[in-house]
This record gives sequence, C-alpha cells and structure tokens, in this order.
Amino acid sequence: MKGCEHIRSNGKTRPNWKKQAFDWFRLLATAGLLGWFVYASGAELGYNWQWYRVPRYLYTFSEGRFLAGPLLKGLAVTLKVSAISLVISSLMGLITAVCRLSGSFAARAIARAYLELIRNTPLLVQLFLIYFVFSPMVNLSRFASAVLALSLFEGAYASEIIRAGILAVPQGQWEAAKSIGLARYRTYLHVVLPQALRHMTPPLVSQAVSLIKDSALVSTIAIYDLTMKGQEIIAETYLVFELWFTIAAIYLLLTLSLSLATQAMEKRLAMTG
Repeated sequence: MKGCEHIRSNGKTRPNWKKQAFDWFRLLATAGLLGWFVYASGAELGYNWQWYRVPRYLYTFSEGRFLAGPLLKGLAVTLKVSAISLVISSLMGLITAVCRLSGSFAARAIARAYLELIRNTPLLVQLFLIYFVFSPMVNLSRFASAVLALSLFEGAYASEIIRAGILAVPQGQWEAAKSIGLARYRTYLHVVLPQALRHMTPPLVSQAVSLIKDSALVSTIAIYDLTMKGQEIIAETYLVFELWFTIAAIYLLLTLSLSLATQAMEKRLAMTG
C-alpha cells in the first residue's frame, strides 16, 4: 500500500529506510539553517567569531597525554552531582510513593505535605534556602547542599511516577501475595516492584534528563560544574557566544543520549509486552 511507513517481509515489519533518510535530511537541514542564522546574527552585530580558541578549554595534549580542560572538568562535576542526586531522589521517590499508598494517615499526610511544598516552590528558592539557611545549622558543604536540593526536588516528581507504576500492577497480584501470607514489605519487594519497574523505568529515565538540566542551577552557589566553569572562562576571555553554544551542545548531547536510551527501552518493553 502507498503511504505505508513499514514494509512487511516474511511476516516481519521492516522500517522504511527512504522515509528515515528523508527525516535525517530534514534534521540536518534544520540544524544547518539554525547554524547559518546564528552566524548571520553574529555578523550583523559585528561579532568576531573565534571558535579556534574553544578546544583548549575542552582538552589539551601534553607530552602525548590527554588532559581534560576546565569545561570537561566541570562536566565531571555535573555528572557527579546528577548521578548522586538521581540515586537519592529515586530512593526518596520510592519511600514517598509507598507512604502515600500506606494505610497510615500520618505517613500519607507527611508525604502529601512534602509533595505540595516541593512541587509548588521553585528549585532555585529551595537551593538557596538549603544552602543559606539549613546548611549552616548542620554544617553541610556546598556540594552536599546542591545534592540535597536536587534530590528533594526531583524525588517529589519521581514519587508520582513510582506511585503510578505501583498502581498499574493488577489488584490480583496483591491479593495473591496476601493469600500466601507475604508481609506487605515482601509483597512490594518480590511481587509489586518487579512488575511495576517496566512501567516506571522509561519515565524515570526521562526524569533523569530533567535532573541534568536542573543541575545547572547549582552554579548559583559556586559549585564549579559545567555552567560555572563556562561563566568563569567567559569572564576571562569574552568568548560569550562560542562558549555558551559549546556548553549548550554538551548538555544537549547528554540529554539526547538519555532520550535515545528511553526510546530504545520503550520499544524493547513494547516488544516483550
């Protein structure tokens, strides 16, 4: 049939490579058009592009050895903050989701209060409150304050994803676990969470994309992440456009990689489902 996006061969569905090639062409054409627009805008402003100076801030070679530049060192800090925050926020999200589904009124009230407080206030405000108000009382470092703020913020959103995944498990599974005498925590551990994981994983990976983007705010409390390193270099070199575009491209590469992983995961889960 004309217009069909896939071709069937031996009972299997194959992608239409012509359509995919055209999609890639459109993507590259759009990227080229945007690049031309940026260059033309800079020329109109009389800006002298100096892209040749950017690589030294990414990497250098000394005596045949690869040395990370300040931007890559900042990227390492960004990845460290994001990775630790992702683990902690996932645990907080799980605990909050379980509390919201528990039979205890106190647990549900505390979880609800946490969600409403975190989701209805900006992350930047939370970051400042934790760093300037809370951290001096308990002697938290800048790094720990940044991780705590990101974990609390992302954990609130992760909890709703986890709760939805738990609720997607058929009620019969709960009843079967109860009928064989499993305790509630064993029901979660051995029956519910393994089944809910297939529903939760793709949106949790998407939440990780948001976490990486939100981590740029930690530069406001002098964490020398990718954004802060970029600001520091710009103040010294005045390579405003080149460095901000480079930093944006690095963030885009990170988030696109996670997005592609999410799409691949969703396709795999759809095939196994």
